Amino acid sequence: MRSLWWCLMVVPIFFLLDFSNGESPYRFYTWNITYGDIYPLGVKQQGILINGQFPGPPIECVTNDNLIVSVFNNLDEPFLMSWDGIQQRRNSWQDGVYGTNCPIPPGQNFTYILQVKDQIGSFFYFPSLAMHKAAGGYGGVKIDSRPLIPVPFPPPAGEYTMLVGDWFKQNHTDLKAILDGGSDLPFPDGLLINGRGSNSLTFTVDQGRTYRFRISNVGLTTAINFRIQGHKMVLVEVEGTHTLQNTYESIDIHLGQSYSVLVTMDQPGQDYYIVASTRFTSQVLTATSILHYSNSAGSVSGPPPGGPTIEIDWSLNQARSVRQNLTASGPRPNPQGSYHYGLVNTTRTIRLANSAPMINGKQRYAVNSVSFIPADTPLKLADYFKIPGVFNLGSIQDNPTGGGGYLQTSVMAADFRAFVEVVFENPEDIVQSWHIDGHIFFVVGMDGGQWSPASRLNYNLRDGISRCTIQVYPKSWTALYMPLDNVGMWNIRSENWARQYLGQQFYLRVYSPANSWRDEYPIPKNALVCGRASGRSTRPL
Repeated sequence: MRSLWWCLMVVPIFFLLDFSNGESPYRFYTWNITYGDIYPLGVKQQGILINGQFPGPPIECVTNDNLIVSVFNNLDEPFLMSWDGIQQRRNSWQDGVYGTNCPIPPGQNFTYILQVKDQIGSFFYFPSLAMHKAAGGYGGVKIDSRPLIPVPFPPPAGEYTMLVGDWFKQNHTDLKAILDGGSDLPFPDGLLINGRGSNSLTFTVDQGRTYRFRISNVGLTTAINFRIQGHKMVLVEVEGTHTLQNTYESIDIHLGQSYSVLVTMDQPGQDYYIVASTRFTSQVLTATSILHYSNSAGSVSGPPPGGPTIEIDWSLNQARSVRQNLTASGPRPNPQGSYHYGLVNTTRTIRLANSAPMINGKQRYAVNSVSFIPADTPLKLADYFKIPGVFNLGSIQDNPTGGGGYLQTSVMAADFRAFVEVVFENPEDIVQSWHIDGHIFFVVGMDGGQWSPASRLNYNLRDGISRCTIQVYPKSWTALYMPLDNVGMWNIRSENWARQYLGQQFYLRVYSPANSWRDEYPIPKNALVCGRASGRSTRPL
């Protein structure tokens, strides 16, 4: 009896100790980054390959998984990998942009240690330095819900990731030289779907079944429209948020954005076009792939179905129809709408206007008149080691200045747990696309003309979509509500990569005075140090 009593006491304690602090699963990736010959548009180019692949290998994981990605840089120049839409909770050290990380030197290795904390959905990774993105090096990221967390649609019969974007026949080094010389990029030469030109890929499906397509615009300069011949698409997710399940014949996907749609194979058994085409361009580029029914009795015939081209109002109305599904669970078993963003008072309004000034005789791009120039030391390292002279807080204003452009390493100060209103204002004749690292935001309004405080009367304060990348139409504005719930140094950038490279970005320093692991993880012990931080030690543990 005494032995039995001891077992009954020890077993619960064992289970308590073993599982109460149990970690989420780990997934390990080893990536070898090399140059290699690729022919996406029929012309030999120098591409950036990951383990010999273009696009790179997919990351497939589950909410809260820990990802250990060991990157070996075998290029002849520095390299960084970033994770578009992965929030890096309390961990901007892993964000993979130059403002937070030292580049991986040629011939060296860096291991990213990140967690997809409280996230689901469709995202992608990409190389963030220089114009490396124009050479490939990108891939898809899929974060599934944990078991037993309800998903607001039946499991699909299969899934396909579609990485779509514009492409140039010139090598990335040539494109960089064009920008460094003070000129803008030429018009792209074509579109790619998963790294291939038209009709190079076939996606096989079974008649009568439903499939999920995860579509990301990984291009450099142009929005796209995506459609599947003869089929309707039901939108179910946008960058980690379940949406109202509206049905579309085609969907506009702006630079850096990701969408998930369900498509039911309810047509006669044959082959159909999958089509992507450029939006808001005078010359329309188109790329196609083949949707192949497994019982197909015939191949595709005739021209691919046309889509919208330059219609702004059509796109604006569609964007307004993308709403949050308030009854669906997100990463946790609670309705996504339980966070009533419309009932929280904003503490600050930040208005951000893009411009295209000429500075010192060269084309540059700016935010609130400031054209960003990289510092000699990553800003996060300079902040951590308290290195003076690298950047100044307040070097970009909260409102447009109305003046010309000037060069500055622009960093905006912000308080942890503030709730801010951000208004992107676009006085130019092009469509803009903006991304905010480390956060999601609620899209509360978008319209043409000039934003004013009276514009708030028409905000959607109930079911605005939450996401991390948003478009701003020509001579229009887009307004967001954003909780600053993630301490760190975070990049806010144009997703038009030429504009980003030539200064249309800045950093938001979200600061907590507590200096606690509760708010932010310490510097990784494997963190690279460079610039004025060279020779500094990270931490012993």
